[in-house]
Amino acid sequence: MLIFVYIFFITLNFISYFVPKRLYKIELYSITLFALLFGVIADLILDLHYKLYGYFEGGFQWKGLLGEFLYFIPISILFLNYYPLYKPYKNQIFYILSWSVISTLLEWSILKTDFFYANGWKLWYSAIAYPIIFLILVINLKFVKKLLKQASC
Repeated sequence: MLIFVYIFFITLNFISYFVPKRLYKIELYSITLFALLFGVIADLILDLHYKLYGYFEGGFQWKGLLGEFLYFIPISILFLNYYPLYKPYKNQIFYILSWSVISTLLEWSILKTDFFYANGWKLWYSAIAYPIIFLILVINLKFVKKLLKQASC
């Protein structure tokens, strides 16, 4: 089953690489770095400090870190590349909630493999956290756009 997780992650990377981009390369670069740093820090705290969940087995795993690179980067690209930034708020809320439901279902399916385990973490925590995480990614994108606009003036 574990091989299917990596195949899925690699497929996500190919999709995120080849989809038509609506964002500038500097935006893609900065949002992926932010998403990766944000995800790794959250995992360090929730996994290694609080031991709520983890990758493979207790403690740091290089293959778990690889999984984070293979997951956080394409998800942030795909999510933000198609985010309806200039649409009404109801469209934006629906978009974030849709991605949150998909992410929760994906997490549930990955919990069925040896890739990810929950030690005290409940799936409904993720269902609550995903909208907040996606909103933070949107705020970061808006911040990057603001910085780029200021730099071009």
